[in-house]
Amino acid sequence: MKNRAFTDLWMNGLRLDDMIISFLKEGLSKCGRCKQAFYCNVECQKEDWPMHKLECSAMCIFGQKWNPSETVRLTARILAKQKIHSERTQSEKLLSVKEFESHLDKLDNEKRELIQNDIAALHHFYSKHIEYPDNAALVVLFAQVNCNGFTIEDEELSHLGSAVFPDVALMNHSCCPNVIVTYKGTLAEVRAVQEIEPGDEVFTSYIDLLYSTEDRNDRLRDSYFFTCDCRECTTKEKDKEKLEIRKLNDPPSAEVVQGMIRYARNMIEEFRRAKHYKSPSELLEVCELSLDKMGSVFEDSNVYMLHMMYQAMGVCLYMQDWEGALRHGQKIIKPYSKHYPLYSLNVASMWLKLGRLYMALENRTAGMKALKKAIGIMEVAHGKDHLYISEIKKELEDH
Repeated sequence: MKNRAFTDLWMNGLRLDDMIISFLKEGLSKCGRCKQAFYCNVECQKEDWPMHKLECSAMCIFGQKWNPSETVRLTARILAKQKIHSERTQSEKLLSVKEFESHLDKLDNEKRELIQNDIAALHHFYSKHIEYPDNAALVVLFAQVNCNGFTIEDEELSHLGSAVFPDVALMNHSCCPNVIVTYKGTLAEVRAVQEIEPGDEVFTSYIDLLYSTEDRNDRLRDSYFFTCDCRECTTKEKDKEKLEIRKLNDPPSAEVVQGMIRYARNMIEEFRRAKHYKSPSELLEVCELSLDKMGSVFEDSNVYMLHMMYQAMGVCLYMQDWEGALRHGQKIIKPYSKHYPLYSLNVASMWLKLGRLYMALENRTAGMKALKKAIGIMEVAHGKDHLYISEIKKELEDH
């Protein structure tokens, strides 16, 4: 299968992570009016003006109170694009946004309420700049965006923004994907990561593949309303390793193991909520306490342990505790390489983080080895000509 690029004409303005935004603003072009939109250069700024003008006045009026969700911003841009382009756009050669599956009949009351909240925010922030369809049509559109949106991330998998790529959305999910989707500017690029014969179906992954079959399918049912029947979900062949139990003289009972799995799932959700109100040091304590408790039953390679180690690593990076971040990363990388598919962006990003940490801590040999591991995966996933590859190779040359 040849690699294929899809133009995205529906991308939301990138929302940069708070931890890196002030660094990334340096050297960027800024909208002189609202002073809240930043661009790579003047050309990029001019190209975005037809979309940014939808928000610029509102940003000025609302100031610090300008806070529509990413989904609301993306939906507003879709409505604007649909008004500008009466015909199919370059990103809709095979499938239009209007043809997206909405799964409207499967939405529970909670999801419908969330959509109504998004509709209210759309009216609140964009009332003077967009012509809206009726409420029923907006419910359908928000449901379509929720089911078909793509998360845009950088080379370390830090969140940048959201977009819809209609043609790319045609691909079905598998937990054993044979292609991977990466991004270059406003393009989505699809590359084969397995041999694909003529007539074979092309599969991507909609979710993080680290977790067990049960957890993956819980996520798929909740977000996409189906259960996966791929080979990995049918055989569950990786579940034993992913849920590995610590080898003890007195092995824990099945009830104890299930109780700890419930605890781990609750802690994952609790940590997600805690990020909105706890300090970094408090978050790190949550990670350490949960790891200590889970570690009495789970091996370090257990995916629930890895999840909390990853969160702890992120907090350490935010606190600029490079040694702490490196300690967690060193424990993560080997089981990551076993649990994830061969060409995984999650594995590549972990090697990349480790390489940069080693370099920052002046361990050049280990740093170069880790960065080269990242490049080996990324050249397949992103393509050898991707800017990320060039930047990492420059890091190697500079050291």
